Amino acid sequence: MQKIKSLMTRQGPKSPQENVPDRSPDEIFRIPNKEELRELRDQPTDPQAEQELINSIEEVYFSSETLDIVKYELEKLPPFLNLKELEEYRDKLKQQQAAVSKKVADLILEKQPSYVKELERVTSLQSNLQLAAIICTNGRRHLNVAKEEFTEASLGLLANQRKRQLLVGLLKSLRTIKTLQRTDVRLSEMLEEEDYPGAIQLCLECQKAASTFKHYSCISELNSKLQDTLEQIEEQLDVALSKTCKHFDNGHYTKVQQAYRLLGKTQTAMDQLHMHFTQAIHNTVFQVVLGYVELCAGNTDTKFQKMQYKDLCTHITPDSYIPCLSDLCKALWEVMLSYHQTMQWHEEHDNEENAPASDGAVVVNTDESNFDRGYVKKKLEHGLSRIWQDVQLKVKTYLLGTDMSNFKYDDFIFVLDIISRLMQVGEEFCGSKSEVLQESIRKQSVNYFKNYHRTRLEELRMFLENETWELCPVKSSFSILQLHEFKFMDQTRSPSVSPSKQSTVAASTVTSLFEQHRDGGNPFEMQADFKEDETEDVLASNGYESDELEKSAYQEYDSDSDVPEELKRDYVDEKTGEGEGEAPPKSVSRETLRSRKRSDYNLNKMNSLILTNTTLNVVRLVGKYMQMMNILKPIAFDVIHCVSQLFDYYLYAVYTFFGRNDAYESTGLGLISSRLRTTLNRIQESLIDLENPPENSGTQPAVEERKEKVPSPHLSQLVNLTSSETLYGLAERVVATESLVFLAEQFEFLQPHLDTMMPAAKKPFLQQFYSQTVSTASELRKPIYWIVAAKAIDYEQMLVIMANVKWDVKEIMSQHNKYVDALVKEFEQFNTRLNEVSKRVRIPLPVSNVLWEHCIRLANRTIVEGFANVKKCSNEGRALMQLDFQQFLMKLEKLTDIRPIPDKEFVETYIKAFYLTENDMERWIKDHREYSTKQLTNLVGVCLGSHINKKSRQKLLAAIDDIDRPKR
Repeated sequence: MQKIKSLMTRQGPKSPQENVPDRSPDEIFRIPNKEELRELRDQPTDPQAEQELINSIEEVYFSSETLDIVKYELEKLPPFLNLKELEEYRDKLKQQQAAVSKKVADLILEKQPSYVKELERVTSLQSNLQLAAIICTNGRRHLNVAKEEFTEASLGLLANQRKRQLLVGLLKSLRTIKTLQRTDVRLSEMLEEEDYPGAIQLCLECQKAASTFKHYSCISELNSKLQDTLEQIEEQLDVALSKTCKHFDNGHYTKVQQAYRLLGKTQTAMDQLHMHFTQAIHNTVFQVVLGYVELCAGNTDTKFQKMQYKDLCTHITPDSYIPCLSDLCKALWEVMLSYHQTMQWHEEHDNEENAPASDGAVVVNTDESNFDRGYVKKKLEHGLSRIWQDVQLKVKTYLLGTDMSNFKYDDFIFVLDIISRLMQVGEEFCGSKSEVLQESIRKQSVNYFKNYHRTRLEELRMFLENETWELCPVKSSFSILQLHEFKFMDQTRSPSVSPSKQSTVAASTVTSLFEQHRDGGNPFEMQADFKEDETEDVLASNGYESDELEKSAYQEYDSDSDVPEELKRDYVDEKTGEGEGEAPPKSVSRETLRSRKRSDYNLNKMNSLILTNTTLNVVRLVGKYMQMMNILKPIAFDVIHCVSQLFDYYLYAVYTFFGRNDAYESTGLGLISSRLRTTLNRIQESLIDLENPPENSGTQPAVEERKEKVPSPHLSQLVNLTSSETLYGLAERVVATESLVFLAEQFEFLQPHLDTMMPAAKKPFLQQFYSQTVSTASELRKPIYWIVAAKAIDYEQMLVIMANVKWDVKEIMSQHNKYVDALVKEFEQFNTRLNEVSKRVRIPLPVSNVLWEHCIRLANRTIVEGFANVKKCSNEGRALMQLDFQQFLMKLEKLTDIRPIPDKEFVETYIKAFYLTENDMERWIKDHREYSTKQLTNLVGVCLGSHINKKSRQKLLAAIDDIDRPKR
């Protein structure tokens, strides 16, 4: 016990009571005051570790015997001393000593209220005993007076009475003075209890009482002491006011404001409060950033503490950038929340104090308080924008202190989300549009996005050059909204958000962030709210929803993929209903299936989507870009422009790989529309880098311009487009072209969303992009599939066979020529190969229609070309031409559902032209500019022959030349 008392005596500064000259015996034993105990208690310790330290103390330290500790420890030392072991043992003893001191302080602080209460009882008992002693003394004196003769003491009695009255008055004064002298103890207790209004009220009452007894010499010293105490209270009050800037407490702030009102310094308090808020913002951000910088540096070098905040921000590493930003915003939120709650407190108390006045004096006070309230209200309202401006500048300095161009996409989106939420806080805080933050994040976003987009374009080129154009198996129910990158659209559209989340979202739109987090929490801790559904279920096994469906699909195809001869036998013309016999009910369903197969070669994958891994990557990229637009509206146009470049590059690659062929583009059949041609030229000029200049050449603007461009992609060597067995890579062409069409459909689906994000002034760009680029995706089918159609059938062989036919026959023939059978056989082989390809890739109806249309057009033009090679032709020969063509049409209609047959009139019109007279021929030539010069010249030579003179022939040939001249 003596050690504990000595330890207590050594701990902490002496109490102000020990400076008083006369102390009672009870005041000799002093306990540590509350500030000392709180300092001991506030030291961060682990209770379990502390208890283990105490338990590890040797028993000899707790014995009551007198023991020389120094001698005891020295005797324990080993013969050979080790400095490191001695320092470790010394540190252990220090930790044990600190744990014991902390434990003793905790026990003393725990028992202090009982001690204070008992001490007050002892003091009260002492006063009562003194009063009893006085009463006894007076009683004895009265008894002594009674013993004497009354008459002798009457004058003395009157004198003593007068003296007594004077002494009673003096006693009252002395007691009041004694109470005043003990006031400082009570004031200290009230300040420790943070009862600032009570302490100020007591101090003012003491000053008033001291002025009454100022004729005593001891009172003048007491009066100056009270004034010093009042100033000390004001200092502590300022410290208490500064604490509300980070953690607002309603009761604490009420006491502080009441105290300032008693001092009559309400306006001063408000000025001080704003100064403290400004200081709190600076200190908070500095400490947060300093903590991360020192943590990353791995040492406690004091050079960082002496740095300016701007310089400190440049030392943040990329790994700690986001955690530091998050903590920075959390800390600033606490400051703004405290300011918001401060304003709410004043609004509530202003409403409570707006009671009507009852007399003149109150009216004067009310006018004065109204003036103070008006001043406070204006000061707080002006402070809103000032506080938010300070917050913006601090965060801006932090944002611009690090180059984020190499951040991962998710990390950068996370930063944007934090800043977006901070701007939302600013808008609710003071109605600000956060121009400073917007400009700083816009700079970083543009810088980041340019670098990010350039990298993504290079990746897209790499994907395209390594793409083998195989199907990516996705479910038939696939939607881009199922991808992670488009989850944000689900949250805005809310169809797939659960009802509980919908109610939460609805509530959050009504309730401000300050109301939501008034009792705790932080809006910057809500980063992972919508990360529950992280799974994507979009891929299917080999393109099928189930194994059973896959099996049934192939069985259905194998059981009914017969030779075209069977098609001829069972085919029923839908227009006439005529056939070679009435088919049984089962044949109808088979014929329906067969008809469906001819129109749409989907055979094994009825509803599967056609897209590639590269297509899916582009869609995901678009989703990421739209996320960035959704969070950061100011750069929406830049992002949409880059989105359009993704589509442009994909379209250009598909055209370059599968559709570019000058020999077939010059057919004059309008395979590439003027709109598509314009689009391809625009893409090539603005996006494709066709040059490979040597290094260190060119001007700086040219280099910068080339940075925005991407080299033209090259088709993978694994893709074979020359094999006739695969119809010259038809499967790959279908996958490439239809994946582009799929991509265009997704862009059409996203157009309303993109339109809402686009600035009004830039919306024409978006409309032009959709009307001139996205809508042209399906137009690529014509040039791409024309190449297949031109190679799939041997048209040159047909011309050779037709050249051997004699057309100057003398009788009408009933049998068509062999070239018709050869041509039909070519179409049957084409149909068979098309079926084989459809086993690998579903061939949609528009694709099969385009393929058949191209083949039929080329076949019809080959027939016309063959007719144009005729040297001699009789009327019977012309009839044979019609017979051949009708036989071709009849057999062709059994192979395809396309109606009407393309270019049918092209052939029929040419055959009929053989019957024209000289006058009709000239008019016919001028009206039919679709035929070549050779074909028209042959008509003149074969049709009219020797029936016209040389002048008429020259006239017709001149008309043909006039038609041909504009084509050149």
